[in-house]
Amino acid sequence: MSSVLEAKERTEFRNSELTRIRNEGNIPAVVYGSKMENKSVYLNGPDFIKTMREVGRNGVFSLNLNGSKVNVMLNDYQSDPIKNEILHADLLAVDMSKEIEANVRITLVGDAAGVKDGGVMQQPLYEVSISATPANIPQSIDVDVSSLQVGETITIADIRMNRNFSINHEDDETICSILPPKQEEEIDTGEEQAEGIPENEEGRETEAADES
Repeated sequence: MSSVLEAKERTEFRNSELTRIRNEGNIPAVVYGSKMENKSVYLNGPDFIKTMREVGRNGVFSLNLNGSKVNVMLNDYQSDPIKNEILHADLLAVDMSKEIEANVRITLVGDAAGVKDGGVMQQPLYEVSISATPANIPQSIDVDVSSLQVGETITIADIRMNRNFSINHEDDETICSILPPKQEEEIDTGEEQAEGIPENEEGRETEAADES
């Protein structure tokens, strides 16, 4: 776990106070969760960013809050996309011995054999909900697709085994699959054939008009 971040409690809630906090390089935040009342605090901005880069989106880090150590996770945040700054952070205090739910992204690893054969990879599921103790929440779940052939599918059941967390999805939910490569060509061929029929019909209509 990374070094402990200092969390200073906020007692003023006017917009002018929030502006002052941000102008001094700090990030307003709220801490809530396991066995504690909601606390409005602020953190040193550069230290917070550094910590998040170290522990990752679902990582646990420690706060020194009024002399007590509190283990927290980043639950949510608001940002200014223009200035690329974090405006506010929601920090969830966690009990390291109790399971919580978290969303974890899925990363496809490897070059699928079916794609090399011309198939098209489809990935309908980009993240999953899991339940785990805070220390066992991964940053991502890697799914090896290197042996996946055209027409084959990887489902939740295929990635459920040998995990120190549980996945809160049905076994048959599709993570990714490879579609056959010829579907688009068949559609194109059908369109070309369809275009040929009206042309012949127009020719017959013209001949009929000439006879009349």
